[in-house]
Amino acid sequence: MTIQVGVLGYGFMGKAHANAVARLPMFFPDAPDIEREVVVGRDESALADAADRLGFSRTATDWRDVIDEVDVFYNLGPNHVHAEPSIAALDAGTPVFCEKPLAPTLESAREMRDAARDAGVTAGCAFNYRFVPAIQYARNMIEAGELGDIHHFRGTYLQDWLVDPEEPWSWRNDEEMAGSGALGDLGAHTVDLARFLVGDRAGEIERVSGHLETFVDERPLEDGNETRPVTVDDAYSAQAEFANGAIGTFEASRFANGHKNDHSIEIHGSKGSVRFSLERLNELEVLREGNRGYETVLVTDEDDPYIDHWWPPGHVIGWEHTFVHENYEFLSAVDAGDEFAPNFEDGYAAQKVLDAVERSDESGEWVEVA
Repeated sequence: MTIQVGVLGYGFMGKAHANAVARLPMFFPDAPDIEREVVVGRDESALADAADRLGFSRTATDWRDVIDEVDVFYNLGPNHVHAEPSIAALDAGTPVFCEKPLAPTLESAREMRDAARDAGVTAGCAFNYRFVPAIQYARNMIEAGELGDIHHFRGTYLQDWLVDPEEPWSWRNDEEMAGSGALGDLGAHTVDLARFLVGDRAGEIERVSGHLETFVDERPLEDGNETRPVTVDDAYSAQAEFANGAIGTFEASRFANGHKNDHSIEIHGSKGSVRFSLERLNELEVLREGNRGYETVLVTDEDDPYIDHWWPPGHVIGWEHTFVHENYEFLSAVDAGDEFAPNFEDGYAAQKVLDAVERSDESGEWVEVA
C-alpha cells in the first residue's frame, strides 16, 4: 500500500520532513511507499511554489478538507495550531505526526494525549534528536548498565539568533502562539532526551526549580514601522530531581553569543560518563569504568545505529539525516499499525516538566511535576 501524506506547513520543518520522505526509497528500501499528496497553508501563491519545490501533488488552504482524505497527517505548523487539527485528524482515525512541543499549554497537550489514546492509531511527536546515531549509542550503553547508577544529567541548548535587539518579531516571541520561548522551543528537546536516555534507570523528573528571563521586551516587525512586545522567555535555567535522586540541570538560551545550535548532553554514572554535542553529532565522548579519561568514539561504523543505510565508516552524516531516521520509524509504524515512540504520551510528559519550570519561576519555589 502507498501511504498518502498530507502536511500542514511548508516552512523550516516542512522542508526538513519533505526532504526526509524523499530520501527514504533511496537509502531505506524497506520503508513503505510514500506519496507526498497534499501540502496545506494559507497563501495560495506560496503554496503552489512550495508544492513544486517539495514534491507535493496538490495544495489545500484548509486542513479540514485534508484530514480524512490522507493516510497520515503531519502537523508542522506553529505551536498554537497543533491541537485542533491534530485532534480532528485523530478523531477521523488518521495517524498524526506533530512537531514539538506538543502544544503551547499543558491543558492542550493533555487534550492531544487523550485524543491519541482514544483514537487507537499511530501518533508521533517530533523529537528528532532521539534518532542521532550517537544518542542511540549512548542509550544502548546506559540501558546495558555500562554507566552504572545515574547521578547527574546536564543538558544545555544554546543559540544566538536573538542577540540583536533589532531582529524582527515573529510568532516565536508571542506567548499565545508559542506558549513559551527558549523553554518550549529548545528545552522540550532536552527534557525529552533526559527521559529517553536515563528515564528507565533514573526514573521521571519529579520536581524542579526554574528561572525564566526576557532580555528584550519588544521587537520591530519586518517592515520596521512598528514594534510588538515579546511575551516569552529568551532564556531559562532549571534544576531538577529524578525519581532515583539523580540531579538534573537544564538550560537554554537564544542569547548565547557564539553558539549557533549547540545542544549538549552530559551524563555521569557510578561506573562511567558520556558527553555529546549536536555541533559534533557524529561523536560521543565516553568514559568507561577503569579508564582515566574520556575517549572520543566516532559513531559511523556499519554496526552503529542507522549507519548501515548511509556511507562507509568515517563518512559523517548530518542534522538532516535525523529526520530521515525519524520518518522511517514513524511511517513504518503507520504501515504496520504499530505504536511509535516518541508518541503523544512522551510529548505530554515533556510538557509537564516545562509547565513545572514555568510554575516554579512564578512562585520562586521548588514545585512538583504535576
